[in-house]
Amino acid sequence: MPIRIADSERRARLAQRHRLAPEARAENVTEAARSLVCLHGTDPATIYLSARARVGGMAVEDLDRALYADRTLVKHLAMRRTLFVFPRESLPYVQAGASDRVADAERRRLVREVEKAGLFTDGAAWLDAAGDAVLGALADVDPTAYAELREEIPLLRGSMTYGEGRSWGGQVSVGPRVLTVLSAEGRIVRATNDGHWRLSRNRWATAESWLGAPIERRSAADGAAWLVTAWLRAFGPGTEADIKWWLGSTATIVRKALSVLDVVTVDLDGQTGYLLADDQDQVEPVAPWAALLPALDPTTMGWRDRDWYLGPHRDLLFDTAGNAGPTAWWDGRIVGGWWQDEDGQVVVHLLDDVGSEARRALDEEAERLSAWLAGVRVLPRFPSPLAKLHA
Repeated sequence: MPIRIADSERRARLAQRHRLAPEARAENVTEAARSLVCLHGTDPATIYLSARARVGGMAVEDLDRALYADRTLVKHLAMRRTLFVFPRESLPYVQAGASDRVADAERRRLVREVEKAGLFTDGAAWLDAAGDAVLGALADVDPTAYAELREEIPLLRGSMTYGEGRSWGGQVSVGPRVLTVLSAEGRIVRATNDGHWRLSRNRWATAESWLGAPIERRSAADGAAWLVTAWLRAFGPGTEADIKWWLGSTATIVRKALSVLDVVTVDLDGQTGYLLADDQDQVEPVAPWAALLPALDPTTMGWRDRDWYLGPHRDLLFDTAGNAGPTAWWDGRIVGGWWQDEDGQVVVHLLDDVGSEARRALDEEAERLSAWLAGVRVLPRFPSPLAKLHA
């Protein structure tokens, strides 16, 4: 029979492997990202707050240096058409195992939409020409803002109507969509940022100029196997549904990856879970710990089945699209959320009766986070229902 992995052990693994227990902190931001496979990058502030929660004494400049000077971390569109921050060495596998699939879908969708809108008769030819023009404009120059590219390249101009007749409808420019396709294909990357660390005002560069070489090619099967291995090492044990959701792929792809890996099945409260065969040793528990994680943190978003660490709080802490808001953690469980008052001070909102020790530890963490933010207010791009109560 498969060995049973209790929720308590899963929480102990989470505490150590996600660098959230004080004794498990990462030495630097690149190590922190590597421990989680990647950092969630849709909300710019999340990158910094996720790293800060896992690296003792981290400053904004530490992450800026890794992203823009050392370039050991790279922003890249990948699983679930989501922007992440990956350790540079993982890019060949991420590109093959996730980004190529996203790029193909984005390319086909954009071609179909510009043809339907009547902007171009041959959308594929237009997209190829626009892409070549962007790559030519970015060759041998410093990172360039989209506005500059649009001024130089007429093929990036034009817009389409979306949601016609709806309150949320409007016009969408085709130019940024071209850059989305090229970035998902790994041909260009988000390089420097002209904005504050909590904003995204990125400049673009070719992958070759920014990284020193094109992203190496791998097969889709090798990429998927690498990603599933990395996920199991960081997030395992987990179910097939967990892996499929995180990878943003199909059950067939996940099953093929699992079939070539050395894995064992385990019992997760009646569900079949998977672990790497060399990762079956029981993990020792750690002392109770407190953490305040930002919206869309990779730990909060790491599994499809979240009951073992989220409990009954999904409706208050996740929006209807499944995006997590800021969360308060105690000893491996989400027990509430947090927000900032008008002065920028962090305030914890508990949803569970966790006792005085936990309350004190979370309030102390709120004080530390308030000091780190130094009055900067972070407004989640996808606020949870709980966060909206305090907006």
